Amino acid sequence: MLDRCRSFEERENVMNAKLLVLIIASVSLSALAQLLLKAGMSTSSVQQALGHARTLDVAWAVASNVQVVFGLIVYALGAVLWLFVLARVDVSFAYPFVGLGFVLTMALGWLLLQEPVGLTRLAGTALVALGVYLVSRS
Repeated sequence: MLDRCRSFEERENVMNAKLLVLIIASVSLSALAQLLLKAGMSTSSVQQALGHARTLDVAWAVASNVQVVFGLIVYALGAVLWLFVLARVDVSFAYPFVGLGFVLTMALGWLLLQEPVGLTRLAGTALVALGVYLVSRS
């Protein structure tokens, strides 16, 4: 009987590890998508189109931008993974992990896009990460 309990516990731990990987992958893809979308929307062609404010010009500049299109694809992949997560755990458990996206996006924005990160933003992001940790322990 003890062996049966161990194997159940082991299976549960493996399932939890797989779910955690799915959660982190989904959140990471969403963060990466944000960076791609930002990079695409910051290109000169999109910015020029936005300056003219003609809807068709803006739509074409955005729709034909490789970074924006790839960002949307990456975002969709993250959403598909998120659906697998939601099928397996309570949304009240899973959703706070989306907060990790704030941490990743801030760090990657700073590293890759040279965006400024002040003390207040760091403190706020640390509080979000602490909240995610607390929820993960529940």
